[in-house]
Amino acid sequence: MPEIDNLLKSIKRIHFIGIGGSGMCPLAEILHKEGYILSGSDNNETDTLARIRALGIPVAMGQRAENIEGAEMIVYTAALLKDNPELVAAKESGIPTFERSKLLGAVTRIYPNSICISGTHGKTTSCSMLTQVLIEADFDPTAVIGGKLPLTGSNGMVGHSEHMVCEACEFVDTFLDLSPDVAVVLNIDEDHLDYFKTLENLKNSFTKFASMATKAIIYNGDDANTVEAILPALKESGKPGITFGFEKSNDYYADNISNNNEYDSFDLVRHGEKLGRVTLSIPGKHNIYNALAVIAAAMYSGVTFEQCVRGIADFHGAGRRFEKLAEIDGITIADDYAHHPRELEVTLKTAMNMGYKKVWAVFQPFTYSRTAMLFDDFVRVLQIPDRCIMTEIMGSREINTYGIYTEQLAEKIPGSVWFNTFEEVAQYAVDNAESGDLIITLGCGDIYKAAKIMIKKLKERH
Repeated sequence: MPEIDNLLKSIKRIHFIGIGGSGMCPLAEILHKEGYILSGSDNNETDTLARIRALGIPVAMGQRAENIEGAEMIVYTAALLKDNPELVAAKESGIPTFERSKLLGAVTRIYPNSICISGTHGKTTSCSMLTQVLIEADFDPTAVIGGKLPLTGSNGMVGHSEHMVCEACEFVDTFLDLSPDVAVVLNIDEDHLDYFKTLENLKNSFTKFASMATKAIIYNGDDANTVEAILPALKESGKPGITFGFEKSNDYYADNISNNNEYDSFDLVRHGEKLGRVTLSIPGKHNIYNALAVIAAAMYSGVTFEQCVRGIADFHGAGRRFEKLAEIDGITIADDYAHHPRELEVTLKTAMNMGYKKVWAVFQPFTYSRTAMLFDDFVRVLQIPDRCIMTEIMGSREINTYGIYTEQLAEKIPGSVWFNTFEEVAQYAVDNAESGDLIITLGCGDIYKAAKIMIKKLKERH
């Protein structure tokens, strides 16, 4: 048994460094329900912190060594710098200290039916959709989600049943800390190559993850990389494999796909038997794959097909996943988390087919390594929209040892422009967009702030 599991049996006081983070807050809520005495710290006031404080959990603003006094365990977010004063103090004092993924792993072991959803693309949407289906079916799930679920207004929820839903992120192999009962693999694509180096290494990690499933492995039977990774996992684990996709060889497949205005609907066929019609309330063919994965996982857990249909129809997306923010003077402003070329491609093709006069993509490249390694793919997909506006690259955890800059992308993308500040980006967009246009901000950094500035400017102009 991992060290953290044993420790959780013997201690009561836990301190969270960065408790307001989207991945930290749901874990704090779960441990609070389990009876632990919690404290936390953060640097910014947010809605999340208000929710944490409403539970009676004290939160200190700013991070100082004295904040950890009395704690028997420290949990910290991976985004923390190594010289964080609380982290340094914890390590010096010998208090057991764990990164968030270790705690998430321990939490997955509390629930007899932990459904861990992995994949390069679609994790947040699929987790959110599955959580909505389970809530509406009265399955009372616990959930840890990477985006905000409008139904609950939060990144997670604390249920009182055996069911748990969580994202299983492959970044630096954190999903190997989890203990999935049901492992779901949506797709495998080249990403995080600064860590994995090769696609082969990435696929090997997915094989290890899927092999840990104690009940079943649900995977995309249409995706060659996924199939290649999962077949050895099925052999090693001896657990049943359940496939989904568009091909009729899959256990669950979509047939007779049609599009009504923005959204798709399809017949769901399971093991050759047509169960009925499913209608989505979120755009894009890629979301049919997400819905198929959700139906397979939900029905495996005991949800009826009719309950799946209702929950999926009621699901209008997760925060920052083609989220429509405003329509002012006929100009629609939306925001999306897409940051990998494949994600950008499906999002932008979806946008181009939605009947807008022009589509303006406002993209913030994220990390130098991804931009450099997938440069040609970024150039190709950023030519899909009518116009492309970019910001400088958000380096995040990296130093620019690649000598890569947005200017190099702009030189290859006809008609594109780039700016250093969100203010300039927003001003250019609102000055040039017209009624009937869509402006969509794209990226996993803080590009959503540019969308907010645009909305403010359009309201002032209006």
